[in-house]
Amino acid sequence: MISYNNLVEELPAELRFSMMKIIDQLRGEFSDRATKSDFNRLEDIVSALGDKMLELAEAQKRTELRVEELAEAQKRTELRVEELAEAQKRTELRVEELAEAQKRTEETLGEVVKKQDRMAKELGGLSNSFGYFLEDEAIASLPDILKKKKGIDIQVMDRRYIVYADGKDDEINVYGEGLENGKKVYVIGESKSQFGKKDADRFQKLIQRVSGHVRAKIYPLIITHSAHPTVEAYAKKIIPELEIYKSYEIQRRSPFTII
Repeated sequence: MISYNNLVEELPAELRFSMMKIIDQLRGEFSDRATKSDFNRLEDIVSALGDKMLELAEAQKRTELRVEELAEAQKRTELRVEELAEAQKRTELRVEELAEAQKRTEETLGEVVKKQDRMAKELGGLSNSFGYFLEDEAIASLPDILKKKKGIDIQVMDRRYIVYADGKDDEINVYGEGLENGKKVYVIGESKSQFGKKDADRFQKLIQRVSGHVRAKIYPLIITHSAHPTVEAYAKKIIPELEIYKSYEIQRRSPFTII
């Protein structure tokens, strides 16, 4: 059992004075009439009370320590929340920057597409201009060429649409009508800057449609700047009567000549 003095010494400083006052008061009240056994019981009560107070003091100490730990944990939590909020702020800022960059990229791509469309139209217009010039040269020169090479007397040579019975039509780049040994013949031609296999396939189908419409002999011909030998061989295989004229074989007039 803890003695009074030891009990008082082990108590926290803030409890020592109160404990001393209690002990002194109890001693004063029982000193005249209490027996030794009463003092012993009193001593036991005070000792037990001291033990409880020590336990309470220890529990309070642990509670204060736990409160400090919780306060520190809360401080770390608040710091982490601030860090997360800052990170979210940076993320949102980055998202805004990426959205702005994407917007600029889309605008740039839109401008590029527009420029490509303009270039395609310009190139298409330039290609058409060369094509028309080549057709004009062919229409002007072919009557003499066909007269010399084939003995065909050309009566009509121009551009023309052929309209079929079903209402469909074909535009003929070079259309000619003439006589060969007194018989009506047709010249169906097409001009291409570069003549390829797909052009040959398409032209074959055109000749088949026109043949079923005019029901007369047709002279198919192609006027082109260039054609690979394999393409020429392929075209003449699927269109046996085909004549291929290179642009340099057609009498040229300057496109800038004013008539």
